[in-house]
Amino acid sequence: MATPDLTRLSIDRTAARAPRRRSWRWLWVVAAAVVLGLGALAFTNGVGRPVTVETASVTTVYPSQAFTVLNATGYVVAQRKAAVASKATGRLEWLGVMEGSRVKQGEVIARLESRDVGASREQAAANVKVAIANLEQAQAELRDAEQNLARARDLAAKSFISAAALDGAVARFDKARAGVRSAEAAVAVAQANLKSAEVAFDQTLIRAPFDGVVLTKSANVGDNITPFSNALDTKGAVVTMADMDTLEVEADVAESSLGRIKVGQPCEILLDAVPDHRFPGVVNRIVPTVDRAKATVLVKVKFLERDERVLPDMSAKVAFLEREVPAADRAAVTAVPKQAVVQRDGAAAVFVLREGRAVRTAVTTGRAIGDLVQVSGVSAGEKVVLRPPARLDDGARVRVEQK
Repeated sequence: MATPDLTRLSIDRTAARAPRRRSWRWLWVVAAAVVLGLGALAFTNGVGRPVTVETASVTTVYPSQAFTVLNATGYVVAQRKAAVASKATGRLEWLGVMEGSRVKQGEVIARLESRDVGASREQAAANVKVAIANLEQAQAELRDAEQNLARARDLAAKSFISAAALDGAVARFDKARAGVRSAEAAVAVAQANLKSAEVAFDQTLIRAPFDGVVLTKSANVGDNITPFSNALDTKGAVVTMADMDTLEVEADVAESSLGRIKVGQPCEILLDAVPDHRFPGVVNRIVPTVDRAKATVLVKVKFLERDERVLPDMSAKVAFLEREVPAADRAAVTAVPKQAVVQRDGAAAVFVLREGRAVRTAVTTGRAIGDLVQVSGVSAGEKVVLRPPARLDDGARVRVEQK
């Protein structure tokens, strides 16, 4: 029996390897499908889908808002204000002030042409001098008559002169004495005329009636000024001025709310022109008249602090307070709605809206001011999420709900 040739025997492994390569390819396909499925599942669970939320702004508030009993609007007015004019009629020759000028009481701010009244004053002054000279002459005649009467009496006592001569001396003395009285009266009349002329001259000088600031200028050099400004092309008031130390706010308060207000009640005044500052005030007086058309009562609030930024006719808001504001509570604080603050990881936090995402921000809370709560850690003007849902994570995409 022949021996078999074992060298020709071999194992064909090609058929076994091909299926194994195919099984590894399918494993990669299955893994990729699993990853895609997990991604889709995560997306459907909200990781990629924006969460719809409500937002509110971080605001700046004042602690006094917590004990405000009533708010009202009004305007700043000057308690002492005057349209300064002249009692005389004439042409405006000089004007020494303009809008915004500060003047003192009695200061000359304008002058009318005064050559005619000036001449009258000089004439009156000259008449006074003439009257005084006449008085001196009359007094000299009186002294001479008095001495002559004394000599006549001595001579008559010795019978050196007749009784008629003595009577003549007495008559001359009486006449001289009457002349002195007449001269004294003439001096008084001349002095009165001088005073009248000086008053007329002084009326051509327009003076400030009190310390204050010029608000408006109504006339210019060359305008005709008359006290009542009824004539054609004439002006009455030259300037309008106000005492800035008497500024106050006139606010209209509904008569139904009048019971919440009393004289001496503390207030805070907010001006539209100075929105970052609240001025302390106090109810100065309540006008005892009701406006029938508006059913309001005029309440006048006095400023407790003088500020150069406060000007007449500014729009103002008045907050009537139930108690005086401590100095430490006059500064503004940052606050958010109470619904925006949540507890996460044992600490207070808010979700700040930034570039379409809710960023969790740790804050420190303070006092409650109405529906708001004082916080630190965020800035005024930022948007925060109201009532953040429990599933809202840090950095999650959000969509603001449109109301």
